[in-house]
Amino acid sequence: MAEGQTTVNDVLEVLDRMTGGRVVRGIDGLFGGKNRFVVTKTSHIPGKAVVETPGLVYGNPEARVRKIALCMTLTESNIELAGAMGMDLIIAHHPIADAANSGGVPLKGYLELYGLAAMELHEAFHGLHPGLAYLHGHAAFRTEIAYGGVPGNILFVGRALEGVNTLGRMLDRLADLMGYRTEEKLLAAECEVRGCTEIMETSVAAQGKILVGRPDDPMRTVLHIFPHTGFTPAQLEQAKREHPEADTVLATISRVRPGHPLVEKARELGMNFVVGNSHAVEILENWMPFAKALQHYLPDVELRIFRERVSAIPVESTGTPAIEAYAQQMAGGYLIKS
Repeated sequence: MAEGQTTVNDVLEVLDRMTGGRVVRGIDGLFGGKNRFVVTKTSHIPGKAVVETPGLVYGNPEARVRKIALCMTLTESNIELAGAMGMDLIIAHHPIADAANSGGVPLKGYLELYGLAAMELHEAFHGLHPGLAYLHGHAAFRTEIAYGGVPGNILFVGRALEGVNTLGRMLDRLADLMGYRTEEKLLAAECEVRGCTEIMETSVAAQGKILVGRPDDPMRTVLHIFPHTGFTPAQLEQAKREHPEADTVLATISRVRPGHPLVEKARELGMNFVVGNSHAVEILENWMPFAKALQHYLPDVELRIFRERVSAIPVESTGTPAIEAYAQQMAGGYLIKS
């Protein structure tokens, strides 16, 4: 591609090259099972299914691209920021659904208003690098993507990396790599500015935690699971039989609470149980490597990570006194029925 003349189609070519041909190329790729990464995600709630279409979701393939926004889940806040910053393209990791990812309004009109194209790359990006295991201090020597015969039920079995030989060291490694101390400082600053000590933020609230075991307990062989994929206590027991040397269960992306059947099964099997990174930091786990690869292929394009920061604030501490009065006026005058 000519210097400074990158197009939407050029970016699509890069995504296809990066993923080894997993991107949808043309309307034909959406039908007939021609691309196994075009998948329907559904909980069987009427009208709420979404189809993943890795590649271009909306936009002119010939449009020029000078600035790209990289986000996890497309929201109206992402679209507004991209529009205000003069971005040309948004690449979201998670699948994009009309209206659901664009503030309840049709995607086409909203993106077109700001001259934005949009792409997605979810399951088609998964499995391209071993970063999830590496960040958590182990190297996977076995990877199952349909454990127990269930498609999408993932299991990694890994050996601890040198120097990451206890549960405490794994959590320290995560804190350093994910920048948890910085997030705690940001939260403290927000509490001070807003004059409220009861604010909480996702990456601070959902840090790694030991549910069974102690920080100085050894970690040698790890069963790395993802509870939201449907991994069951019976499957954990089976994995332990297959790898009797395994001493630690690690749950990441999705998490479980103390007392969950998976936790109690690990305790019964004499294993440690640790919850690691939550889904909220996947922007660092997956999209930072993606961004570095894009920089290699597209050195003349400006890239920005659009990182969400979600905080929980007590209602009485939200907004200015004027907004508090406004909210009370609208609620009392129109929403609270006598």
